[in-house]
Amino acid sequence: MLLSSSRCLVLLLVWNSTDAGRILGRIKERVRNLSLQKAKQPLQRVKEGRIHQQLDHFDRLDVSTFPQRFFVNEAHWRRPDGPVFLYIGGEGPISESTVLAGHHVAMAEEHGALLLALEHRFYGDSINPDGLKTENLSGLNSQQALADLAVFHQHISQSFSLSQRNTWISFGGSYAGALSAWFRGKFPHLVYGAVASSAPVRAKLDFSAYSSAVGSSLANEAVGGSEKCLVAVRDAFAAAAALMGGNASRAAADFGCCQTPKNLDDQIELMQNLADIIMGTVQYNEEGVLMSINELCGVMTNTSEAKVEEMRPYNRLVRLAKIYRSSSGEPCLDISHEKTVTALMDTTVHSGRRTERQWTYQTCTEFGFYQTCEDASCPFSGLVTLRSQTELCLMLFGISQDSLPERVAFTNTYYGGDNPHTHRVLYVNGGVDPWKELSVVRRRAEGGEGARTVFIQDAAHCADMMSRRATDRRSLAEARQEIEEHVVGWLKMAALEMMV
Repeated sequence: MLLSSSRCLVLLLVWNSTDAGRILGRIKERVRNLSLQKAKQPLQRVKEGRIHQQLDHFDRLDVSTFPQRFFVNEAHWRRPDGPVFLYIGGEGPISESTVLAGHHVAMAEEHGALLLALEHRFYGDSINPDGLKTENLSGLNSQQALADLAVFHQHISQSFSLSQRNTWISFGGSYAGALSAWFRGKFPHLVYGAVASSAPVRAKLDFSAYSSAVGSSLANEAVGGSEKCLVAVRDAFAAAAALMGGNASRAAADFGCCQTPKNLDDQIELMQNLADIIMGTVQYNEEGVLMSINELCGVMTNTSEAKVEEMRPYNRLVRLAKIYRSSSGEPCLDISHEKTVTALMDTTVHSGRRTERQWTYQTCTEFGFYQTCEDASCPFSGLVTLRSQTELCLMLFGISQDSLPERVAFTNTYYGGDNPHTHRVLYVNGGVDPWKELSVVRRRAEGGEGARTVFIQDAAHCADMMSRRATDRRSLAEARQEIEEHVVGWLKMAALEMMV
């Protein structure tokens, strides 16, 4: 699993920790570490700073603050009136690469933009030492994050003597893509236009459609899938579940687990981890993360095996797990649910690398996004239920499962769900990406300039945000061109408005 230097982005934009399993989190961590090493431009062009933000923007009597990290790249900026491109951080740390690589950076170089990146509160280094304690997590939500962006806008405007002639465009992918759209929606006087890539703007408690979409992509011949592949995956998980019920120690040995499942929770961990390998492959197809759908389906449908038993779907899934362990350097699959809970209960801030506890809190309080497998169309294990996933809310934070539907409903009421009344927001989605199910994928024109969409039929999660590559599919290259045309149109429109 190697990324070429031109792939250095996959960035923090693909961190949708909205995904439940431990393995998918590790896949993202590997991409994050690689992206930190691969930025092509010299780091001396980048300035790192801190701004002290209020912990609660909506309570003026509370003067508590936290340090929020940001990066600035002035290398391409045409002073003093050049535009400002703001990269919004999501549920993970940001790095210098956010202002050094990616499609937004290429456009900044072309159009003379000042590049900024702001880290999300409570992630990375933007957190107080006691920030992960349950009583302090109340300040972690998307509304406060948007207010952070507004204050940051004021800070940068003052620091660089910006004026109305500097047109701001925001960019974000995944959860940060939703923030980009919401920032434009809630603060239209601060940001002129927004690009929202793979943005799940509709909160959903039971996100069963995720697994169904993964199944559809496995059967999609345009990206290397097939109906045979989907059937093989479904049969493999059915066989694994059957074996788990009668001989859990044999299943643990086959899949190279660190422990033998000692209860139902450990069995769920194993089945979720196995599903993660396939979910991660689909979500990041052809983005250099693990393997492609074509390669995965090659493993699951290979008919050249010498032994009949090796051709069985279950044994193919065993081989897939072995390939994952080999590529990740993990000696075994850790399936201890007790260890998972212990890690999530840890409130120590470890050098800005923590993300799981914070994001779990946000799923419990705002978004849901629980990728269940109770629907008949799910190709994985029915052990992964809504109840099994949401029980962590009560265990970790004292948030009752009964309160979750109301919390998710409020988020959609506040932002508009997947029918937002936004102006000059471009929603970009890939046909392979399961998260498209919660985004805006249909073009709606409001007065000629409303919610616009770019749909890339065979692209994966946030693929449009990566730097251009010679191996890019034609549809992806054309989509990037369309995105740039929108951005250029906004810049021209803003310039014309300044002349009136």
